[in-house]
Amino acid sequence: MNILKSEQLESLTKERKESILRRSMEDISSVYLEVGEIVQDIQKRGDIVSVEHYKKFKENLTAQDILVTKEEIEKAYKAVDANVIKELKNAAKNIEKFHKAQLEREMWSMEIIDGVIAGRLTRAMDAVGAYVPGRKASYPSSVLMTIIPAKVAGVKKIVVCTPPEQGMVVTESTLVAADIAGADYIFKIGGPWAIASMAYGTEMVPKVDKIVGPGNKYVTAAKMLVFGVVDIDSPAGPSEVLILADETADPYLLAIDLISQVEHDEDAAGVLVCTSKQLADKVCELINSEVDKIERKDIIISALSRHSAVLYAENLDNAIEFTNEYATEHLQIVTEEPFAILPKIRHAGSIFMGTYAPVPVGDYASGTNHVLPTGQCAKMFSGLSVDDYMKKPTFQYLTKKGLSQLKDTVITLAESEGLYIHARAIKERFKD
Repeated sequence: MNILKSEQLESLTKERKESILRRSMEDISSVYLEVGEIVQDIQKRGDIVSVEHYKKFKENLTAQDILVTKEEIEKAYKAVDANVIKELKNAAKNIEKFHKAQLEREMWSMEIIDGVIAGRLTRAMDAVGAYVPGRKASYPSSVLMTIIPAKVAGVKKIVVCTPPEQGMVVTESTLVAADIAGADYIFKIGGPWAIASMAYGTEMVPKVDKIVGPGNKYVTAAKMLVFGVVDIDSPAGPSEVLILADETADPYLLAIDLISQVEHDEDAAGVLVCTSKQLADKVCELINSEVDKIERKDIIISALSRHSAVLYAENLDNAIEFTNEYATEHLQIVTEEPFAILPKIRHAGSIFMGTYAPVPVGDYASGTNHVLPTGQCAKMFSGLSVDDYMKKPTFQYLTKKGLSQLKDTVITLAESEGLYIHARAIKERFKD
């Protein structure tokens, strides 16, 4: 089956290049009106809106039923394979260790001029919400990735929302992962109902300061609509990888790595850009021979044919330039000297270097976070970190001598902007 064929980077038409760069950037404007009505209804009526929606799963549902109980968590531990629990704890340990290293000093200060001290504090948010997809899109690893950095940052109240299934039950592995990570509340609500409940607060769901975590277009639209009432993380889209390789790379491993990142869903994207046509051709040959005998074949074929590409460039500089333009969620650097390439990378969510650092290691166990910007958002956003749960207010202390050295500057600029009482606040301090 011929799904992919190699293409020369420098010979791409403008339209083909833009198609590769655009991948599956989703337009969520079509659902704004529908989602907006749900969000406004939650703001006005609270929990009853979610209860009305989820009565399809349980007829005699009450608001109290949307909160996961201690008994449900205990039952989940018994249902989940013991080895899965063990490895979730192992992954959690590595994630915690990496994110603890991100913590900054609680306070720093410096003397700007004689008598003027300025500095900055680091303070955790009071409450954050983590949205966790459910049902068929259940990823307990994402539970660890969203909750543990908040816990490390010092957030006092961590709220989790995840969609329920028939009978108002949620995925057991999600409950176990949330408990391991340290969630304070877990609610059986999904979609815009969850986002609005966390943003505005209800009788049952505590109001949070920020909402993080991936979701479908309805979740993304709801997050965009409540932004300003709460902070949100970067918009999340389908998974994507770009592999930057030279002629020293193993074509078979490149083929497997590229396929592995498009098995998520049909809108995922995988791109290889390398410095050898021979290597590019071999990778295409291997991918085309593999797809007929792998699981999730239909999903993988769709993603490869719609949003993926195998490119070869005239030189490494051109390949790196395209890599930065693509600004991928996951970047693999599989070259002879990956650390020599690293300083030239400007835009990427998370970077995996060398033959033995495929993307799945960061998805689960290396400690880095896998909640990452997609759709070229790596040009302006970073992956989830402790910083996302922190505020950093500044402070200043001035002596009279310090203020005297700044008063002419402040008075002149304030009056030039027509803010005369601003200027007066300085002048009054120097009246005889």
